[in-house]
Amino acid sequence: VQLVESGGGLVQPGGSLRLSCAASGFTFSNYVMNWYRQAPGKERELVAAITASGGTTNYAGSVKGRFTISRDNAKNTVYLQMNSLKPEDTAVYFCHGWNSWSQYEYWGQGTQVTVSS
Repeated sequence: VQLVESGGGLVQPGGSLRLSCAASGFTFSNYVMNWYRQAPGKERELVAAITASGGTTNYAGSVKGRFTISRDNAKNTVYLQMNSLKPEDTAVYFCHGWNSWSQYEYWGQGTQVTVSS
């Protein structure tokens, strides 16, 4: 089982990034997919979630209106489009998959996002 994030990097405030998470080794279309982030000295927090079918999404209040989560079940990939980035969005972003029936869950290794001028 693998979840491999990509797309992180350094961006100026107000800029955009698109994170991708490629899944393998499990039935991706059966899993709720989430993006979490963890800033230095802080707890990991849920940023965005999308149901297995992609029909429902949810966001943390701090990113609502700026971030968009989406998925392509044919490509076994989940995305996080991040716009209007702020310095407080700086964190390591993690991809997470969870199956509500089996309770199995998987984590990616994380990708660094730094928002700074």
